[in-house]
Amino acid sequence: MNKTLSALSEPNRLRIVELLRDGPLSVGEIANQLSFNQPQASKHLKVLAEAGLVEVQVQANRRIYTLRPEPFRELDNWVESYRHIWEEKFDRLEEYLRQLQGKEVSRNDKQ
Repeated sequence: MNKTLSALSEPNRLRIVELLRDGPLSVGEIANQLSFNQPQASKHLKVLAEAGLVEVQVQANRRIYTLRPEPFRELDNWVESYRHIWEEKFDRLEEYLRQLQGKEVSRNDKQ
């Protein structure tokens, strides 16, 4: 999980992942779409591959990169484990706002 978060924390790598969400791309296509030079794109792709976020297939002289779903499922499961905490806080906030609205209504009724 730490490798995943570390790899995704760099904005250019996150942009590459966003591109690959729509389907496989070659290094050249990624470089062109992000206005990188090819070595720069390759450097970021290497980090993403080492983190297990992408896999590469060699086709003739091209390297085609694809997202691997497993690390994203792991990340989703981790975030999900915190969802109940957020929901409890939102429920308390909602109740507090209702109380405030009730007080406001009763003040207006007294006037």
